[in-house]
Amino acid sequence: MTDSATLFTNIDVLATFDSHGAELREAAMLVRGPVIERIGPADQILAADDQVDRIVDWSGHVVLSGLINTHHHMYQNLTRCMVQDDDLFTWLTTLYPVWAQMDDAAVGISAKIAMAELMLSGCTTASDHLYILPNDCRIDTTIDAARTLGLRFHASRGAMSRGESQGGLPPDSCVEDEEAILRDTERLIHAHHDMSRHAMTRIIVAPCSPFSVTEGLMREAAQLARQHRGVRLHTHVAETLDEETYCDEMFGKRVVGFCESVDWVGDDVWYAHAIFLNDREIRLLAETGTGATFCPSAHMRLGSGIMRAREMLDAGVTVGFGVDGSASNDGGNLFLEARLGIALQRVAPTRYLSEAPGGRGGFAGSPKGLSAREALAMATNYGAKLLGRDDIGHLAPGMSADFIAIKRDHISLTGTQRDPVAALLWSGPFTVDQSVINGVQVIEDGAFTAFDLPAAIAEHAQTMQRLYDV
Repeated sequence: MTDSATLFTNIDVLATFDSHGAELREAAMLVRGPVIERIGPADQILAADDQVDRIVDWSGHVVLSGLINTHHHMYQNLTRCMVQDDDLFTWLTTLYPVWAQMDDAAVGISAKIAMAELMLSGCTTASDHLYILPNDCRIDTTIDAARTLGLRFHASRGAMSRGESQGGLPPDSCVEDEEAILRDTERLIHAHHDMSRHAMTRIIVAPCSPFSVTEGLMREAAQLARQHRGVRLHTHVAETLDEETYCDEMFGKRVVGFCESVDWVGDDVWYAHAIFLNDREIRLLAETGTGATFCPSAHMRLGSGIMRAREMLDAGVTVGFGVDGSASNDGGNLFLEARLGIALQRVAPTRYLSEAPGGRGGFAGSPKGLSAREALAMATNYGAKLLGRDDIGHLAPGMSADFIAIKRDHISLTGTQRDPVAALLWSGPFTVDQSVINGVQVIEDGAFTAFDLPAAIAEHAQTMQRLYDV
């Protein structure tokens, strides 16, 4: 039995984000099963002998590759809007005991809500970093949630093993035994890691951070990942100056130096945040192929700092976007992250005004930080590279059929006819009207086709009541 074919046609603007940056007008895509078979002008795409099972008219839509979220903590939507005015370490130490109350059912419903929020804002692939697993919590539950919603998912088996009694930041009640961590990580790889093309599930090895695990676990985690094809490594790096102070006192070196010493550099590694990198460290990332995720909302929310994304990209570092935790953001909209990423890079301090003629003090930025299309490439192509994928991230024959469509009659898109692609960032954010993942339409006319969102929201509220008596 052959895969069914769907023709998506009469597309106003189709932005492929392929190597040529092609943007087509009055375009169409022929999708067969989970794969894009053909892209071209709507009036020329079909051959005389083509068999098409369904024709979908997307007149009045802008279409682009689905967005790729490369850093998240989905469980944190159970603690949104808490610890609103403190730095990262205070925020963490306040929330660790709260998160310790979670059970597996809470992890499951929080993942469904986080995934639905991402999908409605254009995400078709997401990585989730679940590093606290109290009670009976399992990574498998988040994988089940992704399968329920139809989201392409990279599950990061996070971990914390260095508690307060060993000089770490988390309380001892929130850490795990290192041998148990490694055993469970191996189990997850064998149970769920799929290296086939167009795979919907892959596993990532992801000890939480240098201030919550030991050097031994970092080394053994890297060795474990590299014993298996395509298993990548992810951790938090250089998010705050407090972290640099901790690493200097604990390890006698800066955090990137620590990562280098435990074999956590390479083209199979990417860091979350990477804000406080010096020039040598940026060169190291570029030379080794180590990537990084830019999380502008969380960086501003926690007052952490401004990532040197423009300089990192210019040096050859792959930088993608992530929404970060649902309690350090406190949302999950990747379009918004890309928009804020542009804006934050443009106000990144480049020179002190008092040093310039007539200067009155303060820092000046540059409007040349990031362009809209560059930010969209980071949210698609570059994100795919961070996750080790060559089958998602742009639209072309042979690629996975992951794409989104936004109607041009949204009020926020009025007046954007001159550049409807850039308008998706500058004039948003908004929810998508259509979303296709692996050839399956999961959102149609702004609503899920096979997921009961109101029921999930009600279950999430009941979970909050059960856990926290709110």
